Amino acid sequence: MALVKLCFSPALLFLALTCSLWQAGQSVPVMSKGPVTDSCLFDAQMLLQNITHTLTQKNLFSGIDCAKQMVELNMDTNTPSVCAPKESTCSGSVQSEFDQESCVANIGEDLHYYYTFLAAQPDPDSLLGPSVLISLKEFMQNCFTWSTDMASEEAVDRPSTYDERLSLCKVLKGFHIRTITINRALAYMNSGEHTK
Repeated sequence: MALVKLCFSPALLFLALTCSLWQAGQSVPVMSKGPVTDSCLFDAQMLLQNITHTLTQKNLFSGIDCAKQMVELNMDTNTPSVCAPKESTCSGSVQSEFDQESCVANIGEDLHYYYTFLAAQPDPDSLLGPSVLISLKEFMQNCFTWSTDMASEEAVDRPSTYDERLSLCKVLKGFHIRTITINRALAYMNSGEHTK
């Protein structure tokens, strides 16, 4: 009987692990009032990792020291302020309530802005598309119900100009910062602290 237990234990463990991974891999879009899923948190973290890695690609910014460049943020959204936790003093003003619907809407506007910008960039060496654009598209499609009308992530097939590389560097640095904010906001919503 002990032999039977040894044979079934690894199989049961494998089955239990794969079932839990399968469930975590299923995506449910972020609803304005609903919970943020673990898979959306994972997608947001992967996007952040891909942006961080892409910023280290010297070929993408040839002729430019990207680390020394200014940051260019999307200023058409209020993501940092509307996604600040309630009772937070980080933004200089104390919010007594957290509006998840407004936070999700601002995150969506940011993601759409950065996707549109990045999809229009020349990427002849495929340093941007396979990492940042694909993970951004997956994140948007898996976690936001309204993001189904995105253009193809095929990059423009031509060399980039100096001004385009400089702009890409600045905007990508801004997207990096905004993605950190998005990750924090999603983790906050996932924790349920905003409902207390």
